[in-house]
Amino acid sequence: MRLTRQTNHAIRILMYCALRGEALSRVAEIASAYTVSELFLFKILQPLVEAGFIETVRGRNGGIRLRKPAEDITLRAVVEATEENFALAECFETGVSDCPLIGDCGLNAVLHEALEAFLGALARHTIADLVADKASLGIRLGFPLPRPVLLNA
Repeated sequence: MRLTRQTNHAIRILMYCALRGEALSRVAEIASAYTVSELFLFKILQPLVEAGFIETVRGRNGGIRLRKPAEDITLRAVVEATEENFALAECFETGVSDCPLIGDCGLNAVLHEALEAFLGALARHTIADLVADKASLGIRLGFPLPRPVLLNA
């Protein structure tokens, strides 16, 4: 199964917000970090808000941030919220296929098994898992480096 560009960037938005913690992120800065258009990201935000992954704060100092902890957002949940079609073959969709083998062909069962394995793997990983190396990811996304802490000897 190939994830759509929308799902790919939905995961990246969630990663960005996870790296920022409680701080609000502006869509413009996320778009710049990932070199995509703001309009494209605004379209992706809608299903993320509806699924309860992102909260939006309006106003001059507004932005977006995670609504729930990154540890509680599985990749499966994100994929299910952003992908419209999980049909791996025409015979997945009831009433759509004109295949004469429907009901007797083993392909449908094998593809369902494959899809469940794929979704099962995604269910075992969270957004927090993807951002475990916060320092390295932050540098790549252009976050300011933390100031060094000086210890008095």
